[in-house]
Amino acid sequence: MAAWGKLAKDGARHALVAHCHDVAAVFSALTRLPQFRRAMETAAGVALSDCQIERLTGLAFIHDIGKLHPDFQAKAEGQGAKIAHASAGWGLMYLAARDTAHPLHGLVGRLVGHDPAMKPYLAASFGHHGKPVTLSHDSPALWKGTKWQDDAGDFAAAFDADFADLADTPLPDAAQFVHLFTGLLALADWVGSDQDFFAFTAQPGTDYPAIASQRAAEALRRIGLDTGALRLKDADFARMTGGWAPRGPQSLIGQLGDEDRLVILEAETGSGKTEAALWHFAQLYAAGQVAGLYFAVPTRAAARQLHGRLWTLIRNLFGETAPEPILAIPGQRVAGAARGQPLPDFVTVWDDAEGPVKSRWAAEHATRFLAATVAVGTVDQAMLAAMQVKHAHLRGAALSRSLLVLDEIHASDSYMTAVNRALVQAHLGTGGHALLMSATLGAVARAAYLGQDCPPVAAARQLPFPALWVPGQGPVTGGGGPDKQVRMHAVPGMAHDPVAARAIAAARRGARVLVIRNTVDAAVATWEAVKAGGGGGLLMQVAGGPALHHSRFAAEDRAALDAAVEASLPKAGGAAGGCIVIGTQTLEQSLDINADYLMTDLCPMDVLLQRIGRLHRHPRLRPEGFEMPQAEVLCPDAGLGPLTAPGYECGLGAWRHADGTVQGIYTDLPTLELTRREIVARPEWVIPAMNRDLVEAATHPECRDALIAEMGGDWRGYEVAIAGKVAAERMAGRMGVLDRTRPVPEKFRSDDQAVMTRLGEMGPVFSLPEGSKGAFGTPIKRLAIPARWARGLADDAPVAVAGDEITIGDRRFGYGRAGLVRRGDG
Repeated sequence: MAAWGKLAKDGARHALVAHCHDVAAVFSALTRLPQFRRAMETAAGVALSDCQIERLTGLAFIHDIGKLHPDFQAKAEGQGAKIAHASAGWGLMYLAARDTAHPLHGLVGRLVGHDPAMKPYLAASFGHHGKPVTLSHDSPALWKGTKWQDDAGDFAAAFDADFADLADTPLPDAAQFVHLFTGLLALADWVGSDQDFFAFTAQPGTDYPAIASQRAAEALRRIGLDTGALRLKDADFARMTGGWAPRGPQSLIGQLGDEDRLVILEAETGSGKTEAALWHFAQLYAAGQVAGLYFAVPTRAAARQLHGRLWTLIRNLFGETAPEPILAIPGQRVAGAARGQPLPDFVTVWDDAEGPVKSRWAAEHATRFLAATVAVGTVDQAMLAAMQVKHAHLRGAALSRSLLVLDEIHASDSYMTAVNRALVQAHLGTGGHALLMSATLGAVARAAYLGQDCPPVAAARQLPFPALWVPGQGPVTGGGGPDKQVRMHAVPGMAHDPVAARAIAAARRGARVLVIRNTVDAAVATWEAVKAGGGGGLLMQVAGGPALHHSRFAAEDRAALDAAVEASLPKAGGAAGGCIVIGTQTLEQSLDINADYLMTDLCPMDVLLQRIGRLHRHPRLRPEGFEMPQAEVLCPDAGLGPLTAPGYECGLGAWRHADGTVQGIYTDLPTLELTRREIVARPEWVIPAMNRDLVEAATHPECRDALIAEMGGDWRGYEVAIAGKVAAERMAGRMGVLDRTRPVPEKFRSDDQAVMTRLGEMGPVFSLPEGSKGAFGTPIKRLAIPARWARGLADDAPVAVAGDEITIGDRRFGYGRAGLVRRGDG
């Protein structure tokens, strides 16, 4: 019986040479797709010859050659030692190259020759499972018996038959190209291992390569990697939006050319940047520049909210055959309007179909998200393509064909900015297109992305807004939307009871009040204070009771909360009377909500402008006294100083952890103080006309330096500590980046795919027992624990649920309408 490469639970076998033909056929088909071929030639820096493509396809064919190892083959009979077949492949090639009598000696000679530059390509071939494989000089003694020699001879014969004209043509030596090849081969292995496309055959005939080629072409069409048959009706903005003409910042997108691969769009919140991004995608797609779209937003709530909007726009562009946008959130199998349910053996059952739906292939596993034709998800999923984590190469290769949209890029901290810049540069290095969007981007960040020097503050404050930027050019400007006058109030005191009392008073006058606190604890305390003050009936309601919005809820409950926020603060209409919506930063970005009155903790200027963007976002009849937008900004009683514990208050300032590190939420005190001063000095803001001036006045290095010099003393010491924290975060980001301008590393820095993409935020996710109920009485499956609460807690710690109490290992938590709370150690 032929050596096997795939083994089913029922004992069915797929011959090794058949599987290798499958993967080689998929790889070959990928290289023929225009956008992937463009990516390869851009990364290589030269046009690729047919001979070079054939040699690369040969490398794809041998990716599983290590499965010839006797111990691997013995697994079919339940015998044999554990064997890492990728490492075994390294050893086998090493032995074959040095032994002229070896049955694979000729194969190695034809494929590799004496070219030392082939070592990275062999490493790529054997690293197809998502991370580098260590070179193994396997001992000949381990290749015992004679069966493997017969199998190796059959393997060599299959290779020779399919690659008869293989030429000894040097492959590109550009590091970016090797990285891309690594990802494309891993992608080919994922597709080529799908039994729905490649039925098992234990004894393939001589016609099998042609069969594999036909199956590969069908697979790429059905899963959406080949979009050759997918046609836009046209790239017309009015068609996409249902009759609207592009306005203000949207019209700037129409001035771009195909050669503008990096674009930064700065425009106010609510100006239609989402539609601008989709129009940019439509234009690039019509020109054959891209074959996909990944729309990255900061939060899961924003991704869920945006997903529905994207689905409408995509259907308008493509008609009845439109690709279903997937929701790129791990554990959320969503494609278009359909929901999927995972079953054992990596099977997904969709609620609108009886069998597999291969067009939703990318939605069924987080590793494949970036292979979708259209996807919207968190920025984390895109960042994983730029970091030294498992499957980074596959993600980056899949993304290379798409327009990458990064929304709200001003929201990134130093760590995220370092990773995102690497992500964008790697994407551009394969000829990709990227659109970065922000309402409040400072000159420092913009200059870094564009590769320019930061302008002096006087010049930066005079730059036009809104604006469109491409590298090497000045800003392209266009009319913004109507200005909004906002009355600003700097209110001393951040205590919960007074805030609750004022929120209740405003709501009783008919206002829809949005309260954003900087911490979950402050939001919960304010929510409790509203209930204690008799305002429980005014709070946002979910499942017949009061609710609030923050990050410590299960995904299923967050979806209910998102819907409740949108219903409580709608664009227009809605139930009569006032209401109070309380939450944290989860409410400030990408959500299309429309409040009458805003109460917010002090925060950096760019964040504050984002929060103000939720105020009077759309025209609506306002209650008496709230006709003009008003924002109440809660500030510390004693003013701002170098706040360290115990003076740290409501997310402002920092504290030193026991390990000596400086930690906090909004630690940039100079920017916070400059923001506070702008509120006091200018009690009426005209938005967006003043956006640029306000952001630079509070964030530009010259302004910060001047304030520190003015304050002196403790402020200088605090700034030194924070500068060290920022430098450490930036260095951590750079150290974790997969630098595609350098050779593929021999080992990734992280062995775990769950590397932190947002420094300090990621905590473990635990599966809950079957039948667990959430905060609102509906089933929930998983719950994320904040990292600081999970220190020392094993990932496989036992989980028990009893009423509203959840025990994980030795930790006890409460879970209810206030979200997840820590109750102590058991």
